[in-house]
Amino acid sequence: MRPGAVALLVALAGPAAAQTAPEDAARFGPETGPGALVVRGTTDVALFAPLLDAFVASLPGIAVAYEQWGSNDLNAVTLAGCRGEGTPADLVVSSAVDLQVKLVNDGCAHPHSSLMTVALPPSAAWRDELFGVTEEPAVIVYNRDLVPPDEAPRSRFDLIDLLRPDDSRYAGRVATYDIEESGLGYLFAFADSQQATTFGSLIEAFARSRAIATCCSAEIIQGVAEGRYLIAYNVLGSYALDRAQEDPRLAVVAPEDYTLVLSRAAMIPRGAPNPTGAGLLIDFMLSDEGRAALAAQHLLVEDGGHLLPDDDISLYRPIALSPTLLLGLDQQKRETFLARWRATFSQP
Repeated sequence: MRPGAVALLVALAGPAAAQTAPEDAARFGPETGPGALVVRGTTDVALFAPLLDAFVASLPGIAVAYEQWGSNDLNAVTLAGCRGEGTPADLVVSSAVDLQVKLVNDGCAHPHSSLMTVALPPSAAWRDELFGVTEEPAVIVYNRDLVPPDEAPRSRFDLIDLLRPDDSRYAGRVATYDIEESGLGYLFAFADSQQATTFGSLIEAFARSRAIATCCSAEIIQGVAEGRYLIAYNVLGSYALDRAQEDPRLAVVAPEDYTLVLSRAAMIPRGAPNPTGAGLLIDFMLSDEGRAALAAQHLLVEDGGHLLPDDDISLYRPIALSPTLLLGLDQQKRETFLARWRATFSQP
């Protein structure tokens, strides 16, 4: 664990603890003293640690208790806090930004405004209650040792072509998120369905080639590194780039037809015990020092991050923090979309 992540937390206080608990947790800053700022997020502790180390170093005496959650569980515990069931966190930072938008829309957020937040582009802020604090592309990852250079997919069209032959050697060797288990996976898949006509062809190719829907960025990337999967689709770039930096077997590609870009969304819950401290952390994440800490962990991939040819950032498609994200959460649309997805990944 990174320096500063010194004390594992073992449980949540309040009624929500009986149902679910964080996947990992750590404390940053002083081990004793006044109550720590409680931050719940979907970012792995190891990736978020440098940012939180820098934050507590900038404000001597402050401590942060960080809890790492899965996106769906984080949404559930945040919603429970909004309903008065358990103690809310001071700050929630999630990659499932559509669920964050819904929480704000349902009146579960506390407002925050500062010189840092008002400078955000319209796509990265909503109602002084939700703020985009990272920039992370959705990427394709492949195994350099097992995928020949002339077959390395640079776009969705390339991936569809690889999966088209009945005897494709990529059959059963392409992985993506299980969108019923991963809020982020659902967000990316639904955004794909809205972006281009390739979505229908892509999921048909997934069905025909017995693609794998599975859990979690780390597991998928590890599977590609080990060769269990040859290619992974729609993986969050921060995790892929961080791992590829240490593992030469992994190649990371921003699709050249278009690349979705996610900004993890930070929200101060209504009823947060320390909204002032949460606001300070939001502002720090948006400051030059905070952005440098995020960029060092690939949580901020600015100006294309050299992933696209000639850094053509016009191919980037930011997922805007706006009520349009609620479309994918409409119960009927969601069930229809999930049914189509289940049919795709239930092929024999």
